[in-house]
Amino acid sequence: MISNQILQNTIDGLKGIAHVDLCVLDVDGNEVAATRPDFVRMNEAVREFVKSPADSQEVQGHQFFKIYDEQQLEYILIAAGSGESIYTIGKMIAYQIQGLLVAYKERFDKDNFIKNLLLDNLLLVDIYSRAKKLHIPSDAKRVTMIISADKVRENNVLEQVRTFGQGNGGDFVTEVDEDNVIVVKDVTEISKPEEITKSANELLTQLENAGVTNLHIAIGTVVSEIKEVSRSYKEAKMALDVGRIFFDERRVISYSELGIGRLIYQLPIPLCKMFIKEIFGGKNPEGFDQETLSTIDKFFENNLNVSETSRQLFIHRNTLVYRLDKLQKSTGLDLRVFDDAITFKIALMVVRYMKYMERY
Repeated sequence: MISNQILQNTIDGLKGIAHVDLCVLDVDGNEVAATRPDFVRMNEAVREFVKSPADSQEVQGHQFFKIYDEQQLEYILIAAGSGESIYTIGKMIAYQIQGLLVAYKERFDKDNFIKNLLLDNLLLVDIYSRAKKLHIPSDAKRVTMIISADKVRENNVLEQVRTFGQGNGGDFVTEVDEDNVIVVKDVTEISKPEEITKSANELLTQLENAGVTNLHIAIGTVVSEIKEVSRSYKEAKMALDVGRIFFDERRVISYSELGIGRLIYQLPIPLCKMFIKEIFGGKNPEGFDQETLSTIDKFFENNLNVSETSRQLFIHRNTLVYRLDKLQKSTGLDLRVFDDAITFKIALMVVRYMKYMERY
């Protein structure tokens, strides 16, 4: 259903063009929108007009018009004044509002379809039949983006994303919960993954400039059939969670960039606990002092290169070797050996994952 605010904005704009005062009322004679306050006294006349068979009529020096939504009487329009010119203007405005009802109804139907598509609430045969009925191409290339932010509803992020140009043409913007906004983006004209990421970064910047905080955007993979949009949505959801766990510094993250974090995210917690116990015994790997953790992070960052790591840490090479030897005695893992380094890296990621799951 179209909102009263939209109707008010519409008749305000039409009055500015036609210089005729207007009022829209429901079938019970209640005012919905008006360009001046005194139309309220015509409620009884409106109720009588609703009962009459006429679609338009001059009443008390004003032109009355019925506005239908699929043969169902929805509103009464009053155009202030009488005469042929007012009748013509009123008839055109009634037609305009009726077209607006159709457009918003179609938008609602499309939004409802996209929500059910994302949530896997449709049978395969229904997906294609409803897409055809709503004039949505079934073979366009699409990707799903999830936008997470603080106070999504309070900041009206959904409408802001629509305002910024997303949701036009082949794009759809919707929400299935209070925490995220979802963009199903048509990428038929976008050939490279980096262009999709660039689009997401531009959207993030626009939202930040509008005052939205704590923004993250997760991107699924590109799909070529409308039935696969739900898969892209699930991938984007995983990217959002995995990004928070292992890539918290990244504001935009794609499913294809998750790497081993995607595998760890799907591990059951009991298996994770067993793995950590086998690797570290009773020692918590996050119990290492900050100096040791910084050394480990920088060593991994430099692909296990001792010389480059010591240079970036501004320490002597022998100091770094001493720290690595100390870590080996403590854990039994020598980070200079590739297999041990991989084991240690995975173990740290598993611990991060477990801590995240404890919070959520």
